[in-house]
Amino acid sequence: MTPKMLEEDVSDVTTKENGHRVESRPAAEDEIALFQEIESKLYTAVIADALDELGQRDRAMREYLRPLSPEATFAGWARTIQCQDMFYVPDDPYGLEIEAMDSILPGEVVVVSTCESKRNAPWGELLSTAARARGARGAVVDGLVRDVRTIQKLGFPVFAAGIKPVDSRGRGQVVDYNIPVLCGGVLVNPGDLIFADYDGIVAIPANMIADVFAQAKDKAFREKQSRKDLFEGAFLSQVYAKYGVL
Repeated sequence: MTPKMLEEDVSDVTTKENGHRVESRPAAEDEIALFQEIESKLYTAVIADALDELGQRDRAMREYLRPLSPEATFAGWARTIQCQDMFYVPDDPYGLEIEAMDSILPGEVVVVSTCESKRNAPWGELLSTAARARGARGAVVDGLVRDVRTIQKLGFPVFAAGIKPVDSRGRGQVVDYNIPVLCGGVLVNPGDLIFADYDGIVAIPANMIADVFAQAKDKAFREKQSRKDLFEGAFLSQVYAKYGVL
């Protein structure tokens, strides 16, 4: 997918609204191919550098969000979920959570905001299984998770702030989804591009994806050439003067 094609397609994802929620669509085949290209050829550090160059210096999520498995890498459109702490058991503690999970579309990354709560684990093996079945490419949970060994066996990539075995019932509840949320210190809108690897997570605004992608590919190429020259014995000063990356 070329940057121009990507820019045109992204507008369809992010501009349709259903009340206060963004109305998404499944990722197209060329978008899935783009995600796979990002996962295989790019890395979050070069994406973060590209965002810096374009004036977006606050799009990398906080350092405490770590993968449950070191090989976890994924890219996809953001499907956001907002949770809040609860101090009683409501009549229907899981109703909106189930609705949110059933709304996930192929090519999406689930982004869960808990307002940095550590009271419960709103994500576990069943939500991972449900998300995987709906075609999600991964999940970022700004909170705690449980059932970690089962999630690892499932092979569904999850980033989280920590691990705790307690259920959300009576401790936390989903209050909305597919709305702007704060996750890992970054404001994420539905349809933003989420990219995660072992170094961390970046959220690329939907209207900047084409420019960020082009800039990142250029820098990745220059870094590759820099590594080659350094391996061959060139001085760092020479390499930096030649390629302008460090």
